[in-house]
Amino acid sequence: MRREKKQKEIDTKEMPFLAHLEELRWCILKSVLSVFIAMIAAFPFTGIMLTVLTLPNNHLAEPAKLIFLKPTGMLVVRIEIAIAVGVIVSIPVIFYQLWKFLMPGLHAHERRYFLPALLFTTVCFLAGAVFSYFVIIPTVLPFLFGMGTDTIEATINITEYMSFVIRLILVAGLVFELPVLSLFLTRIGILSPSFLKRYRRYGIVLIFLVSAILTPPDPMSQILMAAPLLLLYEVSIWISVIVQRKKIEEEEDEDCKEETGG
Repeated sequence: MRREKKQKEIDTKEMPFLAHLEELRWCILKSVLSVFIAMIAAFPFTGIMLTVLTLPNNHLAEPAKLIFLKPTGMLVVRIEIAIAVGVIVSIPVIFYQLWKFLMPGLHAHERRYFLPALLFTTVCFLAGAVFSYFVIIPTVLPFLFGMGTDTIEATINITEYMSFVIRLILVAGLVFELPVLSLFLTRIGILSPSFLKRYRRYGIVLIFLVSAILTPPDPMSQILMAAPLLLLYEVSIWISVIVQRKKIEEEEDEDCKEETGG
């Protein structure tokens, strides 16, 4: 009788495929709207943000001269900065919408991890962005500018400089989400600690390959991106171990309750 009641509850919670698509569409629209609103709100402050983002260059012993070559150059730069800020500010909203879409497929005891998971996801992204701004960019810029000679000085279009900086910040924020991805995939049973340990060598090769694709084509930025990724891979293994152990304990508790009729 209890099993039939539980099955009936599951059936009432099931959603048809088109309803899932409609829910996904609304989640995407709300995420895009959040980015757009944050972008509009950030645009008046892009002058301050422009100053902050050019500090890594201005603090160099021999900073590059930043120029813009088109009448609309600075407008494009400010829009790009506003979009990047809109994405970063909207990270909690975006992950909330993703969690909201996945929530119907989660058990009641799994849903209580919502706030910790949202906080963990946001912190990981911000940690990656901060690491990129304070470590990767100040290290990469002198290396790249050092390729010049006594007669060839660095005079860079501000649009290219800003695209370079923003790309490194966003990419670093995303790659720092590796522990979150490990937690989620282990929780749903796709990933396991033994898999991560068995294929560690392939993972290292893949990390350097991803770093080469996501970062500018210079070895310094690739190494600086790969180094924290290697550390995050090891952290992901430990997270996967903890999550799997917790999952096994919860399954054993559920089995005990079913056997005792609790």
